[in-house]
Amino acid sequence: MNTFTVLALNNLYMRISNLLHTLSIFLFSFCLSAQPKIDQAKILYEQGKYDQVIKLLSNVSEKDADYAASRYYLGRVAFDKKEYDEASDYFEEAVDTNNKVADYHNWLGNTYGTIAQNSNMIKKGMLAPKMKKAWENAIALDSKNLDARTSLIQYYLQAPGFMGGSVDKAKEVAKQIIGLNAAEGHRQMGNVYMNEKKTTEAEKEFLEMVKADPNYISALANFYMGQKQYEKAFTLFEDALKKTPGDYVSIYQIGKTAALSGQKLDRGEECLKKYLAHMPLHNEPSLAGANMRLAQIKEKRGQKLEAKKLFETAIKLDGNLKEAREGLERVSN
Repeated sequence: MNTFTVLALNNLYMRISNLLHTLSIFLFSFCLSAQPKIDQAKILYEQGKYDQVIKLLSNVSEKDADYAASRYYLGRVAFDKKEYDEASDYFEEAVDTNNKVADYHNWLGNTYGTIAQNSNMIKKGMLAPKMKKAWENAIALDSKNLDARTSLIQYYLQAPGFMGGSVDKAKEVAKQIIGLNAAEGHRQMGNVYMNEKKTTEAEKEFLEMVKADPNYISALANFYMGQKQYEKAFTLFEDALKKTPGDYVSIYQIGKTAALSGQKLDRGEECLKKYLAHMPLHNEPSLAGANMRLAQIKEKRGQKLEAKKLFETAIKLDGNLKEAREGLERVSN
């Protein structure tokens, strides 16, 4: 085959590829536009296209049948953007319009809880019964709603007794979750024991958790990391990675364990660099966190200039990373 023929075929291939790419974009846009607004919004939200969700739903009328759902997705967008007061307004509107959807109540409770974390005691006291009621409503509407039950456990553990806080109530909810999802239930029971500083009992629960579902192995590894049993944590994360080479959560966690322990720094740096070349999914650790952990490794190596740059990058990506700000202060002195 001569050079001219090869070039001609390559050009033809590129034209066909470009045509197919353009056609696929057109078909996706056509299919999206043919769907109801809420279905479009859900797809766009899951793709992280928040501006398009806002543009699509902002003008939905109160008389529209999808008004409650539109407020819900606008609330989800506001929550993800850390605009919590705005999110609470949207979720309240969703609940006021349609109080029969568990997720509306659950996310209203989540938002109240998030606002309360950074509020004074008076505001905390005002929000506490509202968030508790929201999660209880979510459970009443959907008995299998694990998120609401998990949030309720945290409420019982953190609230004072006169506001309904109770370790026994938290354990009761954890038992309920065991009946719905054994692994998650044992995990939550382990967290309750950790709150009581009963590490032996907690470890038993976390081991039961992994027996029920081996996919929870990262949670057991995190427990060991918290107990500074770093070798056990490394082993569990590496085992998980052998089973699933594309498990980026385990890749990140190996790096994090190295950063916190000061052990296996070469392996930790290798994993974090690999993670930083990856675009995290919605439920995976952030790039800000990965930059911070790599900075901690550089700091432990005495490479202050590189550490400083990485801490600055982490803060630029997420200004709320307290560990990154503290790290930057250390390496800047």
